[in-house]
Amino acid sequence: MQSVKVVITGPFNAGKTTFIKAVSEITVLSTERQISDASNEGSGETTVAMDFGRITISDDVVLYLFGTPGQERFSFMWETLSEGMLGFVLLVDADDQGSFDDAKTMIEFFRSMSDVPFVVAANKVAPTDIGALRAVRAAVGLDDDIPLLPVDAQDRESVKAVLLGLLYRILDTMS
Repeated sequence: MQSVKVVITGPFNAGKTTFIKAVSEITVLSTERQISDASNEGSGETTVAMDFGRITISDDVVLYLFGTPGQERFSFMWETLSEGMLGFVLLVDADDQGSFDDAKTMIEFFRSMSDVPFVVAANKVAPTDIGALRAVRAAVGLDDDIPLLPVDAQDRESVKAVLLGLLYRILDTMS
């Protein structure tokens, strides 16, 4: 059986924990804590170390999913979690334009850690909303060769489609 380590990263409150929980076949190990900084409005919790989940793709392939914290102050965990990854998903909340600069920083960081395939998943975008996808691509500064996939981080099938998109890119680099 082939084990594939995948990192799920993205800015604060993009939906990383939800993404992993939607698809994991095991209870997700999560290190969420209450937010004590009033400047971070939104959810009442944030990941401070990592989330961990697993999904079996086939009899031959298992994906181990490692979710990162979204704030740069936890970047020491980004480095630790990137060790041995075969690819990563950068998740962005398409409704939070203020987080796009953070997304750019995270792409640069993870690309500097390892030259592995990655995809960008735009949370809260309908698959048919081409305009929203174009806007996210421009705002994050993605090259045309980087897949930008719509996703509903709460929907198992939607999350699986993103993971399969990444897995196909990983397999292409191995052949």
